[in-house]
Amino acid sequence: MAMTAGDRLFCDTNVLLSAVDARRALHGHALQVLNVLPNQGVELCVSGQIIREFLAVCTRPVDVNGLGLSIRLAVRNAEAIVERSTILEETRRVTERLLRIAQTAKCTGKQLHDANLVATMQEHGLTRLVTDNLSDFRRFGGVELVDLAHLPASGI
Repeated sequence: MAMTAGDRLFCDTNVLLSAVDARRALHGHALQVLNVLPNQGVELCVSGQIIREFLAVCTRPVDVNGLGLSIRLAVRNAEAIVERSTILEETRRVTERLLRIAQTAKCTGKQLHDANLVATMQEHGLTRLVTDNLSDFRRFGGVELVDLAHLPASGI
């Protein structure tokens, strides 16, 4: 899928994690999203939830599915992400939208985290989400899924 200047793209946490973890299969693709697309005029968007999830996984030990990074390195990476992204606020209207989405899509448990991302996106007028977990978001209407694996890989 081609991205052009002026496009707005919401980044799922797994994209950011792939960008900082060279062992992940989609590392080069994620670097393309973070390092190349903004230079082409694509506006990358995240929310506080994304940054919290990113920090949690970065600092969680490797033996419990984390990256095992120090808090210092994790924060430094998060700061670099924040610097090149627009942070979408989670307002009262986002919460109200979340409640409607949760009921309509019959979300429970961890699915509510994804529903909150969709509510945040929709309340801020975004429709495109880049992720490598397409199946997590197919239940939601109004979201155009961008498969991280189908974006070009960066040579970085």
